[in-house]
Amino acid sequence: MRKFALLALTAVLAVVCLAQGDRVPAYHDHALQRGDAMPILPQDQLWGESFKYPYQVRSYELAAKIPGVLYQVPCYCYCDRIGHSGLHSCFETTHGAHCGICMKEVFYAYQQTKLKKTVAEIRAGIIKGDWKSIDLESAAKTD
Repeated sequence: MRKFALLALTAVLAVVCLAQGDRVPAYHDHALQRGDAMPILPQDQLWGESFKYPYQVRSYELAAKIPGVLYQVPCYCYCDRIGHSGLHSCFETTHGAHCGICMKEVFYAYQQTKLKKTVAEIRAGIIKGDWKSIDLESAAKTD
């Protein structure tokens, strides 16, 4: 019975993952305006169980530096299924600290911003999957 339950769970997870297909998750096609979104979780709230590792804290610090970029890029953890409207939404709460995809995308977006890439270029790189090569431990140690 236990093996069957494990097999069934694996099958359901596979179906959910494969069902995403080539769909680009939600993002905004316009610049962030006052009142469009909640603020990125502030520095004084980056503590506790959600922020045990340096890369968790650093991802929020960097997110706070580029909120306008994050507002206009999708998040490939597909959190739009739970009401998020782009990568910015992930960092309005502790969601981003619990998701490697969200954090990798922030580090990628920040690196590309420092390289003077446009939001459209950063979004294209995220859609292409360039964020997947980010190592969280290493990225947290760079400026």
